[in-house]
Amino acid sequence: MKELDRFIRDIPDFPKPGIIFKDITPLLGNGEAFRRTIDLLHDRAKKMKAEAILGIESRGFIFGGALAMRLGCGFIPARKPGKLPYHTDRVSYSLEYGENTLEIHKDAVAPGQRVLIVDDLLATGGTAAACAKLVRGQQGIVAGCLFVVELGFLSGRKQLASIPTESLLLYS
Repeated sequence: MKELDRFIRDIPDFPKPGIIFKDITPLLGNGEAFRRTIDLLHDRAKKMKAEAILGIESRGFIFGGALAMRLGCGFIPARKPGKLPYHTDRVSYSLEYGENTLEIHKDAVAPGQRVLIVDDLLATGGTAAACAKLVRGQQGIVAGCLFVVELGFLSGRKQLASIPTESLLLYS
């Protein structure tokens, strides 16, 4: 995936000192690189037989929305509290910088529906694991998790051990 790696920019000391942030905006800003990213995600998603894509706020919306359209399936937004207009299910979880909460609509997942979780980055795995909990809480099946970038040194896959998980770019 070296073809995409050149579109990922390192931002030192963001959001706090000692962190090297992997910035995907150059990838999004290049039409060919963005198309190629969706193509590669699509190839992996087909194998997981997803019936819906759950995109994690906010960059997961970009990749997840495009992927859902490409697959011809529905899109489920996982959002921060108070952002969805209907009744929601919520889960709180820990992440590398503190605590967070995500919600999906109570009727977002049909029982037995295969849902693929999509986001731009896998770090510690807490956010994706929380989304898996939301899907399972509505009797859905987590078909897998797809990421553009994975920070392997943070061992996020451990939290997703029972879920098929793939990423396009791995930074060890």
